[in-house]
Amino acid sequence: MEIYSFKKSVEKRINQFHSDFIMSRVINTLKPAHIGGMYLEENGVIGFHQAVIPQLLIIVNGKGSVRANNEEYIEVQAGEAVFWTKGEWHETKSETGLTAIVIESEELTPGSFMALTPR
Repeated sequence: MEIYSFKKSVEKRINQFHSDFIMSRVINTLKPAHIGGMYLEENGVIGFHQAVIPQLLIIVNGKGSVRANNEEYIEVQAGEAVFWTKGEWHETKSETGLTAIVIESEELTPGSFMALTPR
């Protein structure tokens, strides 16, 4: 399991076309990808299971805890992305709720755009 940051501090300011916004690149896929929204309500859980393909959980609101294999839980929050490799056992839970985008694809390399979050 790896945890990355896509917070505003890891940004690129976009000014083309009379624009003024900040973009944090997250991922580029060459193979098909499934992208979905996940909503964990208070005391929600995505149960302990094995990743069928590489998965990137991008937390956009709230906070929670994640673990891989039999490791201890690690706190995560909005602005962080959690990456699990194919076959890796993992779980996500939240006491207060969280909203996330999940990207699943055979070929994900989040380190290409995001920096690892020191723990």
